[in-house]
Amino acid sequence: MFELVYKLFKRISSILYCIRYKNCFSFLGKDVRIYSPLKIQGNKSIVIGNKTRLSEGIWLASIPLESSSASLVIGDNVLIGHHNHIYCTSSIIIENDVLIADKVYISDNSHSFEDVNIPIWRQQIKQLRGVVIGEGSWIGENVCIIGASVGKHCVIGANSVVTKDIPDYSVAVGTPARVIKSYDFTISKWVKTI
Repeated sequence: MFELVYKLFKRISSILYCIRYKNCFSFLGKDVRIYSPLKIQGNKSIVIGNKTRLSEGIWLASIPLESSSASLVIGDNVLIGHHNHIYCTSSIIIENDVLIADKVYISDNSHSFEDVNIPIWRQQIKQLRGVVIGEGSWIGENVCIIGASVGKHCVIGANSVVTKDIPDYSVAVGTPARVIKSYDFTISKWVKTI
């Protein structure tokens, strides 16, 4: 009984959150569920597509560096797990039907660390390349994607760090992530690449 009441409470709180913030986003699609976010910054430059689910503890930010603009676009039917941190200073696009597990970090920027006389947190933020996560991809738990893109229908293994682009139809793992399998359409199978 308690579990049923808890699920009902979560559903109602998600609906109330979406109603409350409907006009705060650049675009908020139909049947979106946002469950108890940790923080949402730069709402007016965030687009969330239809039937997308954002789990508890998520932090979304779309804050431009200096005078540039920022755009965070999350497509339709995207499922984003608990305690994800998606921080955009220029461009991050998560295409349709992407599954993102818990505790994933996605960013198009990084801290500078060139000056060893200044603490890193006091140095400027460095703009990296925009990030695109292709449709139908699955991003595993604890993955970091920093200034790199992931192709469509890819699998990024848990605990991987993606700093270079991953091509379509690939399985990538490791730190730094490297492709270990790719889909061969001539034989309709996944084949090892290493």
